[in-house]
Amino acid sequence: MLDVNLNNPLEIRMVGMQVLREALGPVGMVRFIQQYDLGYGDYTKEKQGEPDLSFDEIDALLKM
Repeated sequence: MLDVNLNNPLEIRMVGMQVLREALGPVGMVRFIQQYDLGYGDYTKEKQGEPDLSFDEIDALLKM
């Protein structure tokens, strides 16, 4: 078992990355870490976002 100072967050992080890399390999380690990425922004708001055009401009485009 590894001797890790559990009161040192940096040491925990470094040893954790080392163990993940040894167990999963570099690609597996990255894929594992990506599962915990929270992302950013508001997907729902962006998905339903307001158009850059006004309703009149959209109406005019549809009548073309």
